[in-house]
Amino acid sequence: MNSRTPWMRPLLATGVAAVFCLPLYVALVNAFKTSAKVVGSPLALPVPPTLDNIEQVLQRPDGLFWYGLVNSVILTTLSILITTVLAAMSAYHLVRSGRWWSRAVLGVMLTGLMIPPAVIMLPITRILNAIGLMHTMPGAVLVNVGYYLPFAVFVFMGFIRSIPRELEEAAAVDGAGRIRIFWQVVFPLLRPASASVLIFLGVWVWNDFLTPLLVLGPGAGNTVTVGIFRSIGPYQQDFGAVFAFMLLATLPVLAFYLAFQKHFVRGLTGGATKG
Repeated sequence: MNSRTPWMRPLLATGVAAVFCLPLYVALVNAFKTSAKVVGSPLALPVPPTLDNIEQVLQRPDGLFWYGLVNSVILTTLSILITTVLAAMSAYHLVRSGRWWSRAVLGVMLTGLMIPPAVIMLPITRILNAIGLMHTMPGAVLVNVGYYLPFAVFVFMGFIRSIPRELEEAAAVDGAGRIRIFWQVVFPLLRPASASVLIFLGVWVWNDFLTPLLVLGPGAGNTVTVGIFRSIGPYQQDFGAVFAFMLLATLPVLAFYLAFQKHFVRGLTGGATKG
């Protein structure tokens, strides 16, 4: 960029940040306005603000938000933890095995990421029905693990390549086996990569709408994303309550991201800048 126009870079960064922050701003200001004001001036500030929408969501007789929150926390936590552990072990084996087929396996796994989830949802539901996991939380967790595992393996493989083999060889000389080497030597060094994987998967699973809607179904309860959809009736829409629901559904995943953000960039670029 031309040095004579130093104002261009901060201006461009401000414009990009404004575009990304606009949905959060809209949800934030409209959560504290009445439905009439939301329709009349959706971008205006809430003057005066009201907490009626928040109270209405939290005190619904059917407990739609609270049931959805519990289900989302359970589904997201189990999905990202299982995926992270399996991906770290799989990536370690593929990198350190030195076999010719490791690249082929990685290529096949990454090919699966090119297929949209909606395309494979029909065969997934048939498989879950066949094994008796349809409309269950383990079935939804299994779907998330299977779909997001290739991405997590790809991130971990790039980071594991940057870890010196001498550390593992020294542990092997001391009598440690491969399992102990992985858990006590390699896995602690994967903390930045693990944080990046957890953030990506946490946001994706938390915001997923199609999988919990079809796999969990009405019998196993809602998630917060499905709850937002079901809070809108066919004949009456309280837009203030809908925005309040969206704001409350966003806060947990936003706090989760802020808790792990210091490791985020380092985890994604570690495998590319080391070694």
